[in-house]
Amino acid sequence: MPNSKAKVLDRYSAKVYKNRKEHILEIDECTEEQQIAANSRSIPGIMTNRGCCYAGCKGVVLGPLKDVLLITHGPIGCGFYSWGTRRNKAKTEDGRNFIQYCFSTDMQEPDVVFGGEKKLRQAIQEAYEIFKPSCIMICSTCPVGLIGDDIHAVAAETEKKYGIRCVAYSCEGYKGVSQSGGHHIANNGVMRRVIGTGDKPPKTKFSVNLLGEYNIGGDGWETERLLKRIGYEVVSVMTGDGSVETLQNAHLANLNLVQCHRSINYIAEMMKTRYGIDWVKVNFIGIDATISTLREIALYFGDDEITARTESVIADELEQISAERAYYREKLKGKTAALFVGGSRSHHYQYLLADFGVKTVLAGHEFGHRDDYEGRKVIPNIKEDADNKNIEHIEVERDENHYKSFHTPERYAELRQSIQLEEYHGLIPDMQAGSVVVDDLNHYETEAFLEELKPDIFLSGIKDKYVLQKAGVLSRQLHSYDYSGPYSGFKGAINFARDITMGIYTPVWSLVTPPWKNKPVLEGALVQGGEDA
Repeated sequence: MPNSKAKVLDRYSAKVYKNRKEHILEIDECTEEQQIAANSRSIPGIMTNRGCCYAGCKGVVLGPLKDVLLITHGPIGCGFYSWGTRRNKAKTEDGRNFIQYCFSTDMQEPDVVFGGEKKLRQAIQEAYEIFKPSCIMICSTCPVGLIGDDIHAVAAETEKKYGIRCVAYSCEGYKGVSQSGGHHIANNGVMRRVIGTGDKPPKTKFSVNLLGEYNIGGDGWETERLLKRIGYEVVSVMTGDGSVETLQNAHLANLNLVQCHRSINYIAEMMKTRYGIDWVKVNFIGIDATISTLREIALYFGDDEITARTESVIADELEQISAERAYYREKLKGKTAALFVGGSRSHHYQYLLADFGVKTVLAGHEFGHRDDYEGRKVIPNIKEDADNKNIEHIEVERDENHYKSFHTPERYAELRQSIQLEEYHGLIPDMQAGSVVVDDLNHYETEAFLEELKPDIFLSGIKDKYVLQKAGVLSRQLHSYDYSGPYSGFKGAINFARDITMGIYTPVWSLVTPPWKNKPVLEGALVQGGEDA
């Protein structure tokens, strides 16, 4: 709908209008040259859907590591907030899976006043005596940064005392502007203390790491199934169903596959510098997207047998889903959708929706940077502000013992012309004319764009899902899949289409009339002024 941006912004004061207009784009023929404001502080008082730095570090990147006993050093609410909400699935052979637990030092007021290091040491001792973990990680929250507890010193003491690996992350919630800063901090710690410490080589040259895959609803398992069926060896997954045991050998793989660009591109870049491992931007969300990704990986390795196996697997997987694919496309063709999710999901799911004839009318990221929207070509032009400088950027050097180049410089340059080799083109180039891109969408804008664009379904996160449903619009939650999934690969696409079809053709939310539509929910009385009034 033309001018929807102007209509939504019209309700704002001049100051807020000036800020928010830079975060919203209406796509037209000239949009490729337009900039979007991103990775900046939300306006105080506006109901944003973002999480904090701690949520990005502990809740997103580190939380899925199944063999890590992860302690939140802070109030219990922080640990509870990040526990179990993303449905990171994991399975272990020895039955030890720590992601089912919520470990916290449960800081109280006396700990904030007098310091919490003693309580942290006590928590580590109890955890070690009960569970005997091989690795403990510590994530700090806001009070810890304010009072100055030295969690890194405690981690060093722990390693000497118990002879295990202990890594601390200063990921206080107020650092940065969103959970994106926490991703960066987690990446730095994993790169410093985990990757490169193992010595178990892959069995084949077709070895890959899967980066930015968090196994929501089993996505990672479905992706691994496809890769292994073709003949690839998955050395490690960062970090869904992942472990320190496998991550420490990640530097020995021959290619990194980057699924979620925002949360993991730091590690991909650092591994390229230190170990020479190339990375390819992939997308296993969507049927056509999965096919394209599998063919690009085969092109990178350039092996005739792998290429033939890739085409054979694609043909077989398509045959298995052909009838259901046609059925759900008939049901969904012509519907419209809005997307507001974290990471790269708002980009990836447009491909999956398009597979079934659904048009995306709005998309945006909770915590995206400009390169997530406009592509990595803009990175040199992004100016750092004080918030970005608050997140440590580490420099890594070439490891002469493990550095390797899979391709010659000439072949590398040739491949860059054909595949997304160390490149990401971003969300905006794939948006259709007339659609809307919104960064850091807030609750008011959600309701306003619903009124303007009237999507049949709004795919969202945890916090805004209920706003949408109360407005009578179907919403599927793409941060944990509403207890469904997997949605990746060929079979996952059918799972997604089935869930969307059930929702659209069972419009229960539109049948609910909120009480405030029929009668006032607030009542008052006019009284005479006076001393007792």
